[in-house]
Amino acid sequence: MPAQTLRFLEGFCILSRMISIKRNNSMKKLRLAFFGGLFGVLLVSALAQQGAPHLLSADELRKVVPSEFFYRGQKAPTQARNSVGLQLANGKMTLAALVDASGYSTAIQQKYQGLLITESKLNVEGSELPPGQYGFGYTASDKFVVMDVANDDVLSVPSKTEKALERAVPLKLVEEGGAYRLYAGKKWVEIKPE
Repeated sequence: MPAQTLRFLEGFCILSRMISIKRNNSMKKLRLAFFGGLFGVLLVSALAQQGAPHLLSADELRKVVPSEFFYRGQKAPTQARNSVGLQLANGKMTLAALVDASGYSTAIQQKYQGLLITESKLNVEGSELPPGQYGFGYTASDKFVVMDVANDDVLSVPSKTEKALERAVPLKLVEEGGAYRLYAGKKWVEIKPE
């Protein structure tokens, strides 16, 4: 083979290796960019899922509100249509739902109207309520009472009545400047998740 042809082939081989090295570097850069982009998308998605505090929709409530609630030695069916809840930016929830308390004694029925489940500490009209599962009710003497599942009072605060409320519903949660009003009919208390 003539020397010129050998030099041409050597040059061609060197050029091929250089292109191959550049291609490998380009592939590495492309892979790095792809995985970096994927990581960014996953990070943004995770942050978006935390989101802002919000009231739970009917679909969200259906997924998390229990169909029955154990209280004072019995299970009471919950009223899914009369359930409310909120989710904080960190994902923790607070739920409330009315229950069918017809199987309970009259003394319990007078103050036990619903369940209250909270994953975060609550400030209820200035009183602190730790995370947990509770029964709650609005009494005739304008009190909001929270009881542990053994029917022992944990918290009792004055409730307010909104007489001008046109369409009172059995249970409602309304956001009010970083706090929430928990209504049962026209009676309500302010709760603030902490």
